[in-house]
Amino acid sequence: CQAVRATQGKGLMPDGTSRFSYQGQPIFHYMGTSTFSEYTVVPEISLAKIDDDAPLHEVCLLGCGVTTGIGAVHNTAKVKAGDTVAVFGLGGIGLAVIVGAKQAGAGRIIGVDINAGKFELARSLGATDVVNPKDHPGRSIQDVIVELTDGGVDFSFECIGNVDVMRSALECCHKGWGESVIIGVAGAGQEIRTRPFQLVTGRVWRGSAFGGVRGRTELPGMVKQAMSGELDLKPFITHTLPLERINEAFDLMHHGESIRTVIHF
Repeated sequence: CQAVRATQGKGLMPDGTSRFSYQGQPIFHYMGTSTFSEYTVVPEISLAKIDDDAPLHEVCLLGCGVTTGIGAVHNTAKVKAGDTVAVFGLGGIGLAVIVGAKQAGAGRIIGVDINAGKFELARSLGATDVVNPKDHPGRSIQDVIVELTDGGVDFSFECIGNVDVMRSALECCHKGWGESVIIGVAGAGQEIRTRPFQLVTGRVWRGSAFGGVRGRTELPGMVKQAMSGELDLKPFITHTLPLERINEAFDLMHHGESIRTVIHF
């Protein structure tokens, strides 16, 4: 992401040009990929060579979300066997964090979301507990989790991009060693805040981009894991729709009724 960020935000290739046009008018690149198309042009540095036999309708999920969640567990937090983990937000990234935590042997994995419809899938992927903040009126979710875990979690992951939840995720961590990893991207200009005492007592705030995964060298290995069945991507794909119904996919996402929708042509 960082290697092409300077021009990506302008909708251009690294050389400052656009490779798309329609009726003589330039069309800008979107997020460095422009993937709502059958063919696209991307910077060479953004490409990773994967197995020719890989099922693209599944491994497309490794381009960001699933890789980000799993990588944040192994590379950023370095969760160990027996650790207690809290995951805030049970969308695609949060569920991937659960998968990664299970891979790491976490002893307790707590999923947190206000949409109880996501709990069954979260449990099937490895969550040992699920908590809905709406079930605890008048109490902060961090207090609920601290009580539930007898002191707080070893690691928490914020997978939403909500600055208030980022604070909750930090403050549910155990004093002395608890670490909170921010994965979700907040709105432009928003700021996070907490009382300094929360950090002075030993808690740590970290950030994670793409789960610390090296795309060109490590992503092909994750594709191999998916092809061998070691990493099951199917549970993340709740819907498959043709391109002409893409707006339905966005509606499903906004209403919290999907995890990942794969668009086909």
